Amino acid sequence: MNPARYQFITSASLIALIALCLAWEGWLAPLRPGGSWLILKGCFLLLPLFGILRGKRYTYKWLSLFIQFYLLEGLTRATSDTGLTQWLAIGETVLATLLFISSILFIRSTRQDAPKTEQAAQSN
Repeated sequence: MNPARYQFITSASLIALIALCLAWEGWLAPLRPGGSWLILKGCFLLLPLFGILRGKRYTYKWLSLFIQFYLLEGLTRATSDTGLTQWLAIGETVLATLLFISSILFIRSTRQDAPKTEQAAQSN
C-alpha cells in the first residue's frame, strides 16, 4: 500500500484519539464531576500531531512506542470499568491499535534500505 494512505490513517486515528480523550475526561465520563486532570492525556497527543501530518518518519517511530501507554490504559479501563467509561475505553483501545499498526506500516513502507536488503538476500 501507498505510504500516503498509512499517513492518512495514522493522522485520522490520532486526531480521533485526541478528540476522544478530551471529550471523555472533559465531559462524557470524567473521573470526578466537572472534569479531571486526566484530560491532559489528550493534550500529550498534540505533541506528535504536526510531525505526523508532515510525514516525519522520526515522529512515527517514537509515536509507535508512546501510543502503547494509551493502548494499555484503554485495555485496563475496558476490563475494569463499566457503563459509558467501558465503551470509551474500548474506543480508545481500537484507535490506539489502529494508530500503532498504521504508524508501523508507514515506517516500513518508507524504509530507505529495503532495496539494499533485497539485493543482499538475493546474492546469498
